[in-house]
Amino acid sequence: MKSNYTIRWAKHLSLWMILLAFAGCENDPKDFQDATYSTNPEVFIDGFTPGLIYAAFSETVVKAFQVDKDVTYDNSSASMRIDVPNVNDPAGNYAGGTFFLTVGRDLTGYDALTFWAKSSKAATVDVIGFGNDLGANKFQTAINGVRMSTVWTKYIIPIPNASKLKIEKGMFFFSEGPENGEGYSFWMDEVKFEKLGTIAHAQVAIYNGTNKTETSFNGIQSSVSGLTATFNLPNGIDQTVVTPLAYLDFTSSHPDVATVNEVGVINTLTSGSTVITATLGGQPVLGSLTLNSLGTYTHAPAPTRNADKVISIFSETYPNVPVDYYNGYYAPYQTTQSADFTVANDNVLNYTDFNFVGIQFSAPTIDASSMSHLHIDLYLPNAVAAGSTFKIEVSDWGADAAFGGGNDVTGNRTFSGTTLVSRNWISLDIPLSSLAGLTNKAHLAQIIFSGTNITNVYADNIYFYNDGSIIPPVPTTAAPTPTTAAANVTSVFSDAYTNIAGTDLNPGWGQTTVATQVPIAGNNTLKYLGLNYQGIQLGSAQNVTSKNFLHLDYYTANSTSLKVYLISPGPVEKSYTLTVPSLGGWNSVDIPLSSFAPVNLANVIQLKFDGNGNIYLDNIYFKN
Repeated sequence: MKSNYTIRWAKHLSLWMILLAFAGCENDPKDFQDATYSTNPEVFIDGFTPGLIYAAFSETVVKAFQVDKDVTYDNSSASMRIDVPNVNDPAGNYAGGTFFLTVGRDLTGYDALTFWAKSSKAATVDVIGFGNDLGANKFQTAINGVRMSTVWTKYIIPIPNASKLKIEKGMFFFSEGPENGEGYSFWMDEVKFEKLGTIAHAQVAIYNGTNKTETSFNGIQSSVSGLTATFNLPNGIDQTVVTPLAYLDFTSSHPDVATVNEVGVINTLTSGSTVITATLGGQPVLGSLTLNSLGTYTHAPAPTRNADKVISIFSETYPNVPVDYYNGYYAPYQTTQSADFTVANDNVLNYTDFNFVGIQFSAPTIDASSMSHLHIDLYLPNAVAAGSTFKIEVSDWGADAAFGGGNDVTGNRTFSGTTLVSRNWISLDIPLSSLAGLTNKAHLAQIIFSGTNITNVYADNIYFYNDGSIIPPVPTTAAPTPTTAAANVTSVFSDAYTNIAGTDLNPGWGQTTVATQVPIAGNNTLKYLGLNYQGIQLGSAQNVTSKNFLHLDYYTANSTSLKVYLISPGPVEKSYTLTVPSLGGWNSVDIPLSSFAPVNLANVIQLKFDGNGNIYLDNIYFKN
């Protein structure tokens, strides 16, 4: 199956290597026709036009392009040969590059880029076009899925509005990957701009030809979307062209409410309504946007939960985990577009033309075993129709952390009725236990939103959190740092103090407990795995009659019984029962030494713990 290399070249426009700089004087006086810039239409005619530079896109096979003098169109002197690599070629993933000038040309006298092409086998080239200058690419225009055969065929790429191309540097570009895993070659020749005069019936639209209505606020910036352009070629075929908004001219009916610039960026200024329309070469295009500004923007409520109990997907309050994308755009069924905006340094996800959308965070997946809830703030700027629903799905990809591995599970929750209010932030705190079907939370990878009768959604503060009802099996933060002065402490185990010399933290008393020391956030911590009982043999007998308390920090996620003992010779021992589990993190206790009577506090030789579960201990010391 062919990979989507059309997306790859769009993402990797960085220059890998300039292969060729074709010598010559670009501004030859004979090329000028009372114009500031050259009107030379040629790109490759028996060789390259003067001044043309080739640059390969990143991750491509750098030497995929060659000049070929053996296979040419109509017995010309040379052609452009592109050698597409096989899958997993160590030299590069695909073939792609752009031919550009350092001094632009005036192309206003032409209406198309044309070329002849053939391939070594029937194939479909991902993308061919012009306007890529390794800079702003303001007028980048292309056709996708160019079907080629072993016979030379002429191809035509219409120029949507030639009057805009007064100083164009991007003459030609291409991108293609292996077909069914295999490479091949294709040739192009007689590449030039032409004035055909027979390209007609332009069908151009914004917002996919619909008259759309959206709500906005002061300070919000968005872009015109849904641009489509189709032209009728001389052979009668309708050719769809991938083209930028810069070819159009935009108008705002009330520029005091919102302005729209030459590349379709809309800035909302104040409350009111305005209609955004466009023309192409003076002719109206289909579609419009009625923008209703409600004035001052209201931010979503600021989160207040502790960061150490949060796994954030999208929020300014917390550090976010790596996210693959906030809108995967699953063609052909998804209509949802992204019009994300920023107001006063607050980033907001904005899903327009909403039907469903996926947020993916799979590299790596998220272990939310210790999380109890999913929080999402939603804002529905348009009126909510009767029968509207909003569905949230959370997917776990299983231990293989791969989609479709046979162990994926998904849970969902649907909201409707009075929950879905218009023009107010809706804060959803969803217990993960309520997502029927989500039987595992250790490898979460996706959140999917879908809905009915909802066309526009703002989303903010998307995060998982622990409300204290779930204890992580292993502490993620160190025990609190002690603040008692060292002069008032006799320490058994703590990084903060000098401990009693010679103390045996794991004497062999016949216990089954597995006792180890582990670092927790850089702090040395005692770990008792599978506790039945565990002793500590002090390096020397201690007189703690001048002390008032035994201090402990302990953490457990699964214990139902935990006691601590002091022991003096005899043996004389007395226990103190600790409260378990310690919900929400470390539990710090100061136990009055009087609680251990009749233990001889002038001759304490041992401590002991008994109970069950897994226990973490730190900062064990006597203090005033």
